[in-house]
Amino acid sequence: MSHPDPSPSEGASAGPATRLVLGLQPTREAIRVHQGALGRVLIDDRRLPRLDALARYAAAQGVKRIDRVRASELDRLARGASHQGVACYAPELRLTPLSAVLGRDPLLVLALDGVQDPQNFGAIVRSAVAIAQAPVLWPESSSAPLTPATFRASAGAIEHAELIRVPSLLSALHAAVEAGCDVVGLEAGAQQTLEELPLGSKRVLVMGSEHEGLGRAIRKACTHTAQLLRPHAIDSLNVSVAAGIALFQARPKP
Repeated sequence: MSHPDPSPSEGASAGPATRLVLGLQPTREAIRVHQGALGRVLIDDRRLPRLDALARYAAAQGVKRIDRVRASELDRLARGASHQGVACYAPELRLTPLSAVLGRDPLLVLALDGVQDPQNFGAIVRSAVAIAQAPVLWPESSSAPLTPATFRASAGAIEHAELIRVPSLLSALHAAVEAGCDVVGLEAGAQQTLEELPLGSKRVLVMGSEHEGLGRAIRKACTHTAQLLRPHAIDSLNVSVAAGIALFQARPKP
């Protein structure tokens, strides 16, 4: 069985079930969202309660093909990644055009400038979905790809996420400003904290890369810069942790 490229193009509709998903929770969420549209669910043939329960859940959700296979077949598909005895083929992720989002009010978007680690990317997507149901915006280049490692790091949240992939993050931020958004670049050395900024109801938070932070051009495109917390013993956080805090602070209040 081939290992297809799981990366769709911007604005693409969900296509055939060719996207490999690995891991117990990611597969469960793929089943929950796509149900009978899944192409195949593969489950280790060992009779373990968690695996038997997933097989029953898949059948109850209308999955047409559920195969109990040897662990060696899952190992081959995973190519060294952890699969926890479970994999599936899901429809390609649906990407949302930026233009479909910018007219909303209130609005909170999380933009990623060069976040390349799949673990961080997936964890950020999970926070965006769980904390604020915020769309995630990122550029085609210099970013983590949409791969099984990213899906697994999101613990299945990517199946529920609103994803916006653009050719140029800089152009996307300019468009957001023109649409009336406050575009806030998160930086440890900024003068104000995020909570201190007088922001409007349309907000784009921009997180820099793991090592370089915000690029110079991206920083200039922001209407504000802010730090998350006044420094104590350390003045920086892992980007996925920082994204979760920022989303919580900036989420629209009911």
